[in-house]
Amino acid sequence: MEFKFDLIVVGAGSGGLAAAKRAAIYGAKVAIIEKNKIGGTCVIRGCVPKKLMVYAAVSKRNMSSSEGYGLKSTGISFESSILLKNVRKEVSRLSNLHRNSLNKLDVTVFEGQGRFTTQNELEIICPETNKIINKISSEKILISVGGKPKKLNIPGIDLAWTSDDIFELEKFPKSILIVGGGYIACEFASIFANLGTEVTQLIRGQNLLNGFDEDLSSCLEESPTFNQINIISNTRLKSIKRVNGNLESTLDSGDNLLTNNILIATGREPNLLPLNLDFLNLKMDGQYLDVNELNQTSNANIFAVGDIINKPNLTPVAIEQGRVFSDNFFNDQKRKVNYDYIPKAVFTIPELSTVGLSEKKAKEIYTEKNIKVFKCKFTPMSNTFKENKSKCMLKIVVHKLTDKVLGCHMFGETSSEIIQMVSISLNAGITKKDFDITMALHPTISEEFVTMYG
Repeated sequence: MEFKFDLIVVGAGSGGLAAAKRAAIYGAKVAIIEKNKIGGTCVIRGCVPKKLMVYAAVSKRNMSSSEGYGLKSTGISFESSILLKNVRKEVSRLSNLHRNSLNKLDVTVFEGQGRFTTQNELEIICPETNKIINKISSEKILISVGGKPKKLNIPGIDLAWTSDDIFELEKFPKSILIVGGGYIACEFASIFANLGTEVTQLIRGQNLLNGFDEDLSSCLEESPTFNQINIISNTRLKSIKRVNGNLESTLDSGDNLLTNNILIATGREPNLLPLNLDFLNLKMDGQYLDVNELNQTSNANIFAVGDIINKPNLTPVAIEQGRVFSDNFFNDQKRKVNYDYIPKAVFTIPELSTVGLSEKKAKEIYTEKNIKVFKCKFTPMSNTFKENKSKCMLKIVVHKLTDKVLGCHMFGETSSEIIQMVSISLNAGITKKDFDITMALHPTISEEFVTMYG
């Protein structure tokens, strides 16, 4: 069979773009299908616009709490409409940059919803008319359609926002209920609270950020930002209804809450349904596509990367998966994705970051007697004259017998920048002794990682 393309990529997010660009560099004839803006979740409705909002929130918080430095903050106002307009403008600029780079590499871009008709062919559907506007075929097809926000199956759920909706707002609400305790919920709670919105956060468990090191969760809950948020734990949302222009939430406790708006941030799930995959009988890993170490599905010519496979759902992971795929199949390399010591960050205010094993996980794997923990908590120098006295916390998890550092965790300003460098050390197999003999850079927060002795 003669194919029109060497590779069709379904979804122009981080993983799909990385694969398409690299395959094209190697000389492959590549097509990419996308029904929304080029860039995917991270660029269009995730990491990038969210981080821009975080910068706004950090700036306002610093301005309003720095009179001890002689900085008078009377008269500061925040116009959310200006921020939101500028965020959308920047998102469009970045999307156009990605489109231009595809054009320069002669990657053919098809706008519409991709849908499988055979294992080698897709039809492209116009989202507005639902009509078929094209059919294309390829020897290899890479699925990289990413995820979508989960919705609760409760009455009135369509009245609530998901994280995708936040970036399309014209202005911030005066009050909001945020449902969820994961990183997306906590980041938006932090943004809204620091930019003047009254925030209530509803979590079904006892603590925020389940799955992260417990000290990070505790530090976040004790922070000045989350002290101003009304956190309701061990509770679920049962229903939503509109009441005089506001939204009334009914909780399983029987209580009712009235807020301007509600944000459902209870996680994300693979966005596979529109692809018409059922007839292909691809092997699944729960809700994810099952793939081997080459990111190959149970159908030999169909591959998958990003948030639709059961690996860490992070932008750099998807990018590496896409590049490794193209290196292997279009440049005859033998590469594998290294999933060890992937750094992660939660961009709350202050932010937190982590790489490697949590204390709890390390003790589960190696037993408690074989784990030693080094930890320090202090007020950073930058907060000396601020009304905002948020703490920093740094933590090292070590295997006693080998002295190998298994995990590093940090809460506080610039923690994401610091953990990025620490992750290099952990990937290299660093020991606690290596930390101890490294000279400190003073005065910094990061020096505490090399001055904690036990």
